[in-house]
Amino acid sequence: MATEATAQAPKAPKVNKFGVFQRDKIISIIVPIVSIFLAFVVGGIVVLCLGKNPIEGYGYLFSGALGNAGRVAQSLQSACPLIFTALAVSFAYKCGVFNLGGEGQFILGACATMFVLETTGVEGVPGILLGILVGIIAGGLWGLLPGVMKITRGLNELITTIMLNYVATLLMNFMYSKVLHDPDSGNLQTMAVADSVVLPKIDRLHIGVIIAILMAVAVWYVIYKTSFGFKIRAVGINPTAAKVAGFPVKRLVLLSFVISGAIAGFGGSVDLLGRQYRLMTGFGSGFGFSGVAIALIAQLNPIGSMAVALFFGMLTTGASSMQVGIGVPSAILDIIRALIIIFAVAGMAMMKLPTFKNLLNRRPMDQEGLMPPTDTKGDDGSSLKPEVSE
Repeated sequence: MATEATAQAPKAPKVNKFGVFQRDKIISIIVPIVSIFLAFVVGGIVVLCLGKNPIEGYGYLFSGALGNAGRVAQSLQSACPLIFTALAVSFAYKCGVFNLGGEGQFILGACATMFVLETTGVEGVPGILLGILVGIIAGGLWGLLPGVMKITRGLNELITTIMLNYVATLLMNFMYSKVLHDPDSGNLQTMAVADSVVLPKIDRLHIGVIIAILMAVAVWYVIYKTSFGFKIRAVGINPTAAKVAGFPVKRLVLLSFVISGAIAGFGGSVDLLGRQYRLMTGFGSGFGFSGVAIALIAQLNPIGSMAVALFFGMLTTGASSMQVGIGVPSAILDIIRALIIIFAVAGMAMMKLPTFKNLLNRRPMDQEGLMPPTDTKGDDGSSLKPEVSE
């Protein structure tokens, strides 16, 4: 009888892993979009409280950022350094370490590029290539320092990378005020780089923006499509299991710091040769922590980080138009940016809550990727636990 009852029991539904993965992937895309929408709604309420029209203000914002080819180019160029620093954060975090030193590595890359070009006098394409190469090396070496301190002494990388940001800023101050100071300018700044080493432009857009976009694709490919990227992600998910599997955990952690710093240093060189042309007070300020925020909003995906950075560049460019158009302070855009970060991080945290996961799994799903019913027993008490299909 028991055998007959078992044979008559309903067959357990199957769960398609690919479908569950697709569902989680879609949710991870929806969360930043909803975060941006909610931030603009709250920002609109703030604008209303100031007695202004938020619809009109947002119209000025988007027209100021995308109204013509020149404004589009400016928005893209504003996003360029943010793409590099966000990619630096994303790469390091995939290995389980949090690099908050993107700003210092960005600055050191620019400083090394400026110093080499001014002291060697190399011009033209060789000068561009030399400057960028030196910037990448300098950023990588600056990223190496917290990596060594972590794997040898166990020091917290959050603290060491933040402190190295201040050291890098002071080194830059020494460079533009003493070593390479331009006495004819009357300001604390270096001389501008030679015209021959300025990055070429396509219309109004320097090619550094294209390099940044290609870098995002390259980082995504390395992380998700190569064996090296698999090892990096394995260490980030579970370093103990990765060590048992034979992966050189300490070496991979150190490499992640170096590569992350090199990406940020690359961004500093590109920003110097493509947009800023000289070192001065405030160079690179805020790019590092903005990169952290952008990476978190994009849930540490390189392609998503690039997209969010482009959006933030648009906000930066359009802020002045909104300020002039309806007479509100530009701090409104800072509020919106902060709200986007808050909502995105809150959404990521909510996705990891067991209650939220159970709510998603409560919905009946079929073999095309949907979860099965929560009732896992038949009328006769036999198990109906889902069979997972590969």
